[in-house]
Amino acid sequence: MARLAPKAKALRDGTWNELDASLLVPGDIISIKLGDIIPADARLLQGDPLKIDQSALTGESLPVTKHPGGGVYSGSTCKQGEIEAVVIATGIHTFFGKAAHLVESTTHVGHFQKVLTSIGNFCICSIATGMTIELIVMAAVQHRPYRQTVDNLLVLLIGGIPIAMPTVLSVTMAIGSHKLAQQGAITKRMTAIEEMAGMDVLCSDKTGTLTLNKLTVDNNIIEVFTRGYEKSDVVLMAARASRLENQDAIDFAIVAMLPDPKEARAGIEEVHFLPFNPTDKRTALTYLDAKGKMHRVSKGAPEQILNLAANKSEIKRKVHQVIDNFAERGLRSLAVAYQEVPEGTKESAGGPWQFIGLLPLFDPPRHDSAETIRRALDLGVSVKMITGIFLVH
Repeated sequence: MARLAPKAKALRDGTWNELDASLLVPGDIISIKLGDIIPADARLLQGDPLKIDQSALTGESLPVTKHPGGGVYSGSTCKQGEIEAVVIATGIHTFFGKAAHLVESTTHVGHFQKVLTSIGNFCICSIATGMTIELIVMAAVQHRPYRQTVDNLLVLLIGGIPIAMPTVLSVTMAIGSHKLAQQGAITKRMTAIEEMAGMDVLCSDKTGTLTLNKLTVDNNIIEVFTRGYEKSDVVLMAARASRLENQDAIDFAIVAMLPDPKEARAGIEEVHFLPFNPTDKRTALTYLDAKGKMHRVSKGAPEQILNLAANKSEIKRKVHQVIDNFAERGLRSLAVAYQEVPEGTKESAGGPWQFIGLLPLFDPPRHDSAETIRRALDLGVSVKMITGIFLVH
């Protein structure tokens, strides 16, 4: 567990030093960059927005954008950007710490404690019953001396107490904990070993646990809505509306579908790129082709792209039907649109938008997920997946 302790780069005495996250206090200035695990709840200072992966807290596989002045939570991961932040909460006072404390402070009595209580009660009742019978027989029937009666009662009392039981149980669970540690599992409470062995339902997170936490496009079921276009054209247009550098999860998944990422800009000249923002919920690229004509492609949330389309009323029902079909299979939808820009300037509105197609996005399962679930079912354990979608609702 000490090896897993997070580090933080903090400003102390005018110099930047790498400290253990446990040494941070509210008011410390920390540096956050790509790949860092946020060591404490903090508020972002001046700088460019960050992409933060909060899947450990929410289960959502897509990173969220955090702007200067916004808060970031302990346990989340920086996926893009670099900025400084001021610590506002540490340890148990963080968002994640409060949730963990609620779990630890539960008054639920585990199965292990119930078994030990039952054994203890049985021993007490048995000893009390035996001593009562012996006292009656020795004192009332046999009329033995007082000292002999007390000696026999003490022998029964001491002999009936399972003195070695706690030691045997502790050693047994310590051996189990050691074996689990060899497999990379951390045992925080010894009694958790027995609890795990006796569980009936296994509740598992989805993102990064059952899945790879890596968005992928299902190329086989891409839906094309405009004649004259193929599935490969939809992928190419989506890739053109993506960044080739500082990519987020969606841009990376789209560009990775091309045989060569350079194809996204091959034969065209980039004029202007509209990055994703929470209001428009889409990205767009304005570019010139080899003949000098200006075009614009956009990808983003299906509803936003559908609102751009000139033939929205004609295709709206079919678009929603395809989105529902994707959703039934656990797939997310990404829409792609295209327009010509006859005016030849990046500020011009351009011609009518064409709704080109829908791309299905999914987070592929881990290679060992199916086998792990099968083994759990064979052992009589019911497996339930709990993800951020259910937590939100």
